[in-house]
Amino acid sequence: MREIALDTETTGMDPFEGDRIVEIGAVEMVNHLPTGKTCQLYINPEREVPQEAIAVHGITNEFLKDKPVFSQCYSDFLDFIGEDSKLIIHNAEFDMKFLNWELEQVGHAPLPWNRVIDTLTMARKKFPGSPANLDALCRRFNIDNSDRTYHGALLDSELLAEVYLELLGGLQRGLSLSDNVSKGNDGMFTSDKIERKLRPARPHAPSAEELAAHKEFLKELTEPLWEKVKGA
Repeated sequence: MREIALDTETTGMDPFEGDRIVEIGAVEMVNHLPTGKTCQLYINPEREVPQEAIAVHGITNEFLKDKPVFSQCYSDFLDFIGEDSKLIIHNAEFDMKFLNWELEQVGHAPLPWNRVIDTLTMARKKFPGSPANLDALCRRFNIDNSDRTYHGALLDSELLAEVYLELLGGLQRGLSLSDNVSKGNDGMFTSDKIERKLRPARPHAPSAEELAAHKEFLKELTEPLWEKVKGA
């Protein structure tokens, strides 16, 4: 099963008031685990990025001035997410609003909501009343987010992929027994078989004393069930 964890960074809060996307980040997952394949697009928003937005994501006007506009690079994003992979998004309403507004401007059909899994909704259901932003969930699940000096779409997508796995129950969710799974320095998950020693079966044959005691016990029974079955 292929899924895509994704995030966007923008110039502000509302595309209907002139705000635009400046970065898209996406991480491929197969069977809920990252494969190492990612997509990162920096996009010229064709407008100034306000200082308050730069303070959040650190993406400056100078950095974006030679980047492609959305109409020049959106097909790379669509090719990466494919046509039917589930989209794992934290606070999906925000990102979907921007993505579908941008897609509408280039004459493309919107991304359907039935492809979306919102991890914010998952977290609120699992931990009602607790903080459910990405930083809080990383702390809850002991996920290292020390590199998150600024918000970044690709970095946040990578963290989101780990948070999503934990929200599902972790590597060994459910009651099934599985192999020992660990995360290597390259960020990929590996599995090693656990060696288990087999113990020889213990003897269960009755002793002569036990057989004699059982025979005497049977003599005391009246109309035992097995006699009725034999006579039936």
